[in-house]
Amino acid sequence: MTKTLYNKIDKKIIANLPVAAFEGRIVVVLSNAEAERAVDYLLSQPLLGVDTETRPSFRRGWQYTVSLLQVSAEDICFLFRLNHTGLSSAIKRLLEDQTTPKIGLSWHDDLNGLRKLGGFKTGNFIDLQNCVKEIGIEDMSLQKLYANMFGQKISKRQQLSNWERDILDEKQKLYAATDAWACLQLYKELKRLEATKDYELIIQEEPTIEE
Repeated sequence: MTKTLYNKIDKKIIANLPVAAFEGRIVVVLSNAEAERAVDYLLSQPLLGVDTETRPSFRRGWQYTVSLLQVSAEDICFLFRLNHTGLSSAIKRLLEDQTTPKIGLSWHDDLNGLRKLGGFKTGNFIDLQNCVKEIGIEDMSLQKLYANMFGQKISKRQQLSNWERDILDEKQKLYAATDAWACLQLYKELKRLEATKDYELIIQEEPTIEE
């Protein structure tokens, strides 16, 4: 069945869509030893989704460093609490790896944030924003892209929560894992559609402003 996609999707439509959420196992990484084991597993996978979270600042001119790096395989997501581990050797190994493709969204910004924790060479990362342009999609946000591609909504309610709290609550963990996992799903579907050409792109014209 041919999939209908839009160059732009109306945000009003998203509110009524069913919510998508990661259903796999979520593992919080708090120590360097745990990070080593997690990275060993992740780099054995064929493809990974990645994202970061930073504690929001409500003071002008003040910005926190990246608090969380989430990396998802198909059915397990590791949440690396960087405010506990820093940029450990294992995490640096993950970020510099050239073998396993890691899929992010607006990943250049995430890399800049991660580099404030320590230097590393950029590994094999793919930015979804570049991928969707190739098939004519103009929206760049994860929520709009997922709604367009799958007809489901990614909740953003936890985005501005405190990512440096002592213990992340279940809603925060699910939110973080879902974002990384969604990047992985979007990339896989984009590759499928590019291979099969089994989609139709509908061009939504910009509304005209009446005098």
